Amino acid sequence: MAPSGSGRIKRSCQRVLYWIPVLFITIIVAWSYYAYVVQLCIESVENIWEKIVCLLAYHIFFFMFAWAYWQTIFTKPMNPLKEFHLSYVDKEVLEREDRGESQQEILRRIAKDLPIYTRTMSGAIRFCDRCQLVKPDRCHHCSVCDKCILKMDHHCPWVNNCVGFSNYKFFMLFLLYSLLYCLFIAATDLQYFIKFWTNGLPDTQAKFHIMFLFFAASMFSVSLSSLFGYHCWLVGKNRSTLEAFRAPAFRHGADKNGFSLGFSKNFRQVFGEEKKFWPLPIFSSQGDGCSFPACLVNQDPEQPPAPGGYNPPNKTAGEPNAFPAKPLRESQSRLLHSGPPWPESEGVGDKDTQGTSNPGMTVENET
Repeated sequence: MAPSGSGRIKRSCQRVLYWIPVLFITIIVAWSYYAYVVQLCIESVENIWEKIVCLLAYHIFFFMFAWAYWQTIFTKPMNPLKEFHLSYVDKEVLEREDRGESQQEILRRIAKDLPIYTRTMSGAIRFCDRCQLVKPDRCHHCSVCDKCILKMDHHCPWVNNCVGFSNYKFFMLFLLYSLLYCLFIAATDLQYFIKFWTNGLPDTQAKFHIMFLFFAASMFSVSLSSLFGYHCWLVGKNRSTLEAFRAPAFRHGADKNGFSLGFSKNFRQVFGEEKKFWPLPIFSSQGDGCSFPACLVNQDPEQPPAPGGYNPPNKTAGEPNAFPAKPLRESQSRLLHSGPPWPESEGVGDKDTQGTSNPGMTVENET
């Protein structure tokens, strides 16, 4: 059914409102640029060499912050491949079945040839009723974007975008350079902030910009340091924010360390193998976002024996594969075979039993 006029107007208003947090950050950063460059460096700093060094270092931090922020906002989240979507025939067959167990049998048949290891908390195939697809591992439906997002971490209002497989590295660098930007401003502004309280600054409007600049940079530094530290911990454990609150479920049960391969491999899964790309907001994450190496305690008898791997069924000559024969890229395969994994010592996470009223075809309630 076509959306009504009032519905289109409502969604248009929502899209405008979603940009308000981004506009707020942009205004704060624009003011900080004016306050630091013009009021502090040009108007207040007297030593020419100090002025040059501060301006040069500031613009480096500012450029890296703006680049990472732009990439986080405007990188489109990746959605599941077409192989995970139900065909027209499968949709019709699924809709004709009114029993949950029969629907699950259909979904199990569809998922049999896909690299999927996770289940719902009740053990059912993870199926998105809105997108009509079998969810890949670590994929979740975003209620704001109304789409399934690969390796979804969370929907961030400050970037008006879903943070997931395609832009999680950019989000981490955005937090890092935001923190360094604020720390640099606070550190170089400190001596002039002290002069403000000791009446060592001339009585101009610059003194008020210097005072508020220090307060703003200090407050943002505190909040950003805690947020950046938390996401560094998530990267080290190879978890998303959603997985930290609700451990992914496998056939043997929930396991919050199910995707952890050790700190070094977990880090490279997000930032890639090439060290020269680590500090740059350029996509270098490993894998395809649809399948991930898993550190499983008990192997799934219905799936291929290699964790995170995929063995397609035998095909006759000329028959197209339902899914690419190599779902893991070479860089992702190295995660499994390059050296011994670092052990993880934490136990099994808490279980969440949320689901729909149909126990056979459970659709996860996600944000």
